[in-house]
Amino acid sequence: MPQPEKDLTPDASPQQWFGAELRYWRKRRSGLRAAQLGPMVQVSPSVISKIEKGAYRCRRELAMRLDDTLATGGVLSRAWGMVFTDADKLVHDADLCGASPFERRIQTPGGRVLGSRDPSIARFANFVSGRQRHGAAGVRGALPVKSQTSLDVPTAPPDLPNKISLREIEQLRHTADAIHLSDNSHGGGGLVWVMARDAMDWAVRLLSVNCPEHLQSEFLAAVARLGIVVGASHFDAYTHDDARAAFRIASECATAAGDWHLRAKTYSGLARQAIWIGDPDAGLTYAETGLVRSERLTATERAMLHTARARAYGKMNDVAGTLTAVGQADDAFAQSKPAEDPPWMAYYDDSQHAGDTAHALFDLVMQRGQDPGQAQQRFETAVAGHGEAFKRSRAISRTKLASLIMAKGDPVQAISIGHEALDDVGRLTSRRAADDLRELGRLSGRHVESEKALQLRQRIRATLAV
Repeated sequence: MPQPEKDLTPDASPQQWFGAELRYWRKRRSGLRAAQLGPMVQVSPSVISKIEKGAYRCRRELAMRLDDTLATGGVLSRAWGMVFTDADKLVHDADLCGASPFERRIQTPGGRVLGSRDPSIARFANFVSGRQRHGAAGVRGALPVKSQTSLDVPTAPPDLPNKISLREIEQLRHTADAIHLSDNSHGGGGLVWVMARDAMDWAVRLLSVNCPEHLQSEFLAAVARLGIVVGASHFDAYTHDDARAAFRIASECATAAGDWHLRAKTYSGLARQAIWIGDPDAGLTYAETGLVRSERLTATERAMLHTARARAYGKMNDVAGTLTAVGQADDAFAQSKPAEDPPWMAYYDDSQHAGDTAHALFDLVMQRGQDPGQAQQRFETAVAGHGEAFKRSRAISRTKLASLIMAKGDPVQAISIGHEALDDVGRLTSRRAADDLRELGRLSGRHVESEKALQLRQRIRATLAV
């Protein structure tokens, strides 16, 4: 039973007044406790209580996250400017809250030092605070032998090494590849989510370890690559706060490593997540940020980011913006040379490009009555090209294709495609695929006279209930 919260004294100091404001906005979210709010804004559970009591100074970035989470309309960010003018200059603030392994300095290429005053390290610390830090070894120990064999994740040592070596870098790369394969073939939930979470916790802990100068770029790039695949996995499982944290860690590490390719990929991930959860404007901003200095990117990477822009415009119901962005994506992809791409971009082939652009066009068909022909053709290309290794992508494209035809074409054909999609979705732990199935179920409900449509809806309900 939670203990009653102690009364605050907002008149005692500006800092305590700020704390009282935070509590007021938290309590407007019925039943939300301080310990619950902490993880939602990537700080340890005790930090919110300490800020409310005036025991810790809040950082500007945290105030902004609190505004977003509590929907204050920017009240706390404005209050921060009045109360904590010099808060960012302090070492002992709410994000770091005392001694932390991340207060050790990390020297990065080009002389940049990530230390206790650097907001990047604060975000890294926030990501792991309050969690059990098992590392990959903890995941391996929890899995049955058969699962361990299929996931093939290297076992991380139980203790931090004295310094970063090629062994840790190879483990990070190997683990990223394993999560990427498992996520695409099984979905981001279940054991894949556990594996991704614990692998990321281990990687973040490694950032506090001394790294020889000649390995710094490789090490930071390996952490960035892992952050990207973990972010994608968490996004698929709808643990969106963890996904954003992983993507942002990846962005910081990619930037520090000077790796423009990984940087572009992190912004692509952030863009797609923002678009999916209903913020296409933020998604568009992320995608266009990824395109900064686009001459440093490969044609395939530019296509990837333009498809994200197209999907953002599609959600905004901006016909001209969507069609222009799809055209730019197509033009870039036509110049694609796989030999120039990083190995981890191999997933972005004809099928991936077709599916991504089809999703953007799908929104125009459904919301603005555009011709469904182009979207249907692209979904068909995606479905035909995705094999078992990309079962989730195939399932999502097939479900969207069924929904498109159900709404704008032959319902009998749509029902047949829907059953094929269910064959794949039933073997996945993907919240995204499940939501697309719900949409197909709603669209099939328009055909109340059809016994086959009813059977499809019944099968969808049964699949989602498992």
